Amino acid sequence: MNNKELLIAIYTIVRREIRRFTRIWPQTLLPPAITMTLYFIIFGNLIGSRIGQMGGFSYMEFIVPGLIMMSVITNSYSNVVSSFYSAKFQRNVEEMLVSPMPNWIILTGYIIGGMARGIIVGFIVTLLSLFFTDLQVYSLTAIIVVTLLTSILFATGGFINAMLANSFDDVSIVPTFILTPLTYLGGVFYSISLLPEFWQGVSQLNPILYMVSTFRYGILGSSDINIYTSLAVIVVFTVSLFAIALSMLNRGKGIRT
Repeated sequence: MNNKELLIAIYTIVRREIRRFTRIWPQTLLPPAITMTLYFIIFGNLIGSRIGQMGGFSYMEFIVPGLIMMSVITNSYSNVVSSFYSAKFQRNVEEMLVSPMPNWIILTGYIIGGMARGIIVGFIVTLLSLFFTDLQVYSLTAIIVVTLLTSILFATGGFINAMLANSFDDVSIVPTFILTPLTYLGGVFYSISLLPEFWQGVSQLNPILYMVSTFRYGILGSSDINIYTSLAVIVVFTVSLFAIALSMLNRGKGIRT
């Protein structure tokens, strides 16, 4: 395939993915907006007023960056895992595999589709947060870079989950038992500086901590982890997962019998 044909192929996959989640927006875009609004009300206003400051900021200011990043993570992941597993279950993914499209185009198309949903939901949550607090922008570059890398990382993770899943129940195992606990323990609602030294070390094994901390740095200018260390960790995870996903797709893992 020439460059024009490659662009057409990736554009087709991305357009289909975006149309898929925008067509059913009451199921894909509205629920996370409502959920995050409840977080702002319950944790930010009701509980936050009793907690006071966290890291030199009001509790609402502190948790907003983490909640925005949480919405990007969950929606980037869930879009790809549900879409690709459905394609695998309905066996229409085989049409793409027998086409002249390189496998990296298929993978990239799904990832961009997941990124689109994650970033759109993140933007919606950001707009909603303005009703509860005044957001600062300390480093727009950090915000953009970490948002893009995080959405790529978890969209790729969703693709791997979809390839390994053998049933619809398998699709929900990783988000329920791995992704959700890691998100809640990733510094969204607290600073790891409050933890004993041992648990601070344990927390640093959680990749989501680096994403939340970097995004919080972009908003507030404050981070629990060195910004360059965080970006390096995120890049390593992103490249590694992409390589794993592409290798699995080339081998037809979970697709070919």
